[in-house]
Amino acid sequence: MINRREMLRLGAYGAAGAVISTAAASQVFPTMVGGPSFTSQLPAATSPIMPAVATAPAGLNPTLLAKAKAALDSHKVYARDSIGVVDFSRPSNEPRFFLVDLMSGHVDGHLVAHGRGSDPDHSGFLEQFSNDFGSHATSNGTYTTSDYYQGKYGLSMKVRGLDWSNYNAEPRAIVIHNAWYAEPDMIAQHGKLGRSEGCFAFSRRSQDSVMRRLAGGRMIYADKLA
Repeated sequence: MINRREMLRLGAYGAAGAVISTAAASQVFPTMVGGPSFTSQLPAATSPIMPAVATAPAGLNPTLLAKAKAALDSHKVYARDSIGVVDFSRPSNEPRFFLVDLMSGHVDGHLVAHGRGSDPDHSGFLEQFSNDFGSHATSNGTYTTSDYYQGKYGLSMKVRGLDWSNYNAEPRAIVIHNAWYAEPDMIAQHGKLGRSEGCFAFSRRSQDSVMRRLAGGRMIYADKLA
């Protein structure tokens, strides 16, 4: 039979063991939180700062998407749920204006025209960019959307250029609008879209989607990688 003195001695050992167990747990827990077994169970969109899109889906060039996401950070664009990424490496008869949902990774592709100054031979391929007044060319770089207004093509949306390559966008009246020469039936007739004067010209249906998704200062990133 264990006497009172022995019980007190065993109780002291039990308390020390509890202290050791608690200290060990506090060391292991941060490793568990940061480890792959824990984070892999988290939903993809738990953080608004780290978008879920890790690679480019739906044929979007991964290098172009990476550049767009870097621009989103470097320009500190506040709205980070959806962006537009324009791949002007593609011809005008292919969807090349991509609406990217950064939370879900969903991508919608739309036809968009480029400026006639960027394609003087009307080949359907963008050959050059320009930020100059009177160039009628498309400018590459980072844009954010601005105000709605009623213009020549009805309801349209202004954009602002944030880079050295497109800072004249607003004074050049580069905007988002619809145009008859950007409707899909132009491809059936001519194999390509018509050309704008540097604006992002869409079919009426695509323009509605683009303006609705990117309104409120959201980002558009346009470039050509090859």
